[in-house]
Amino acid sequence: MTRNDKILCAVYAVVAVVALIATWWNNIAFFRSESTSLIDFFRSGYANYGSSSLTNDLMLFALAAIVFMVVEARRIGIPKVWIYVVLSGVIAVSVAFPLYLIRRQLVLAEQRAMEPAAG
Repeated sequence: MTRNDKILCAVYAVVAVVALIATWWNNIAFFRSESTSLIDFFRSGYANYGSSSLTNDLMLFALAAIVFMVVEARRIGIPKVWIYVVLSGVIAVSVAFPLYLIRRQLVLAEQRAMEPAAG
């Protein structure tokens, strides 16, 4: 694994940790103060045009990320990609996607290490 691979994985890890804190800080606050209903939670994402735009953007990005994760995992041989898909819905796509990208980087580095040296 190269230095660049390690740096990239560290960046992805920081994004995942920050995303976990940023999303769940608000999720917990919502469920403590607003409602415990998931329907109300999703409705609040459409409270106005601004929040509707962000909600639509997030959901469409999540769809694209999930398609990418599944297709790329099959292409390079990452098993159990369904775990990242489930985490995207249960925890947050902003947490699951960087975790997937770490796994992807590790697999790609491993594959590079197994290639015969050119020359």
